Amino acid sequence: MTPTDQRWFHRRGSLAQGDWESVVDAATPGWQHTGIRVADLAEGDAVALAERGVERIIVPLSGEFRVTHHHHPGEEETRLHGRPSVFAGPTDVLYLPTGTTAEITGTGRVAVAEAPTSETRPWQYIPAASTPVELRGAGASSRQVHNFGTPPALDAARLIVCEVLTPAENWSSYPPHKHDEHVPGSESRLEEIYYFEAAPVADAAAPRDAAFGMFSTYSSPAGEIDINAMVRTGDIALVPFGYHGPAVAAPGYDLYYLNVMAGPDPEREWLISDDPAHAWVRDTWNGQRMDPRLPLGHDTEGQH
Repeated sequence: MTPTDQRWFHRRGSLAQGDWESVVDAATPGWQHTGIRVADLAEGDAVALAERGVERIIVPLSGEFRVTHHHHPGEEETRLHGRPSVFAGPTDVLYLPTGTTAEITGTGRVAVAEAPTSETRPWQYIPAASTPVELRGAGASSRQVHNFGTPPALDAARLIVCEVLTPAENWSSYPPHKHDEHVPGSESRLEEIYYFEAAPVADAAAPRDAAFGMFSTYSSPAGEIDINAMVRTGDIALVPFGYHGPAVAAPGYDLYYLNVMAGPDPEREWLISDDPAHAWVRDTWNGQRMDPRLPLGHDTEGQH
């Protein structure tokens, strides 16, 4: 196993900027099409979103928030009810188009997915109950996907955003796949961010900060990349190209990641190519049951 390429993998806090715990944007070396901001707010705290020619999706990770958003010539205030934790099921989210400024207040952790664009869409509030929940894979490759920011669910200009819950001992982002070539109808070019959280399984007698998973990437003809990392809450992996996966939840610990994607292709679509060496694994899911622990989403305060 080769050392992880530190250009593309960042520990919690290593991308801190002002009031933000982590920031990835166009100023990040080698990065063009996507961004993310993560903040941990206490009562009375606020973070500002200045207009920088980007569209955004505000995603409560834990806690609840109020967003005051300014659209020329008016102002709106949206309450995000949020959730106790990312393992408590879907959350409501807020889409803000380019040209919008905003201020977020509340208590908890919040992520803001971003993509540069000059195209304008209407702002949209998506309640948790309207989020499409997909159970993907089977057996030990079972996982749960919340598709609140994917093309069928959200009319955005460039952004494609979803979140994935992987129960302890399961594999996701598997088989390893890529989306770094423009092949119409087959594969799209998409830069991708993985933001991770991990937690002991419900009722486990384990400290939360012990929780971890594993994540890997490797090179494709589009470029060289190498990540082999133990991932914990707040860590961020950047995937500009290459095969990515698996993301593996360690025994005793559930794994979460938020995916932020966008790219230069004319169409906003998520089309992937599996690594041919491992694509056959999909056929082994035929006849296997979905993991009976799914769907997750009955978390309560004090669990996870």
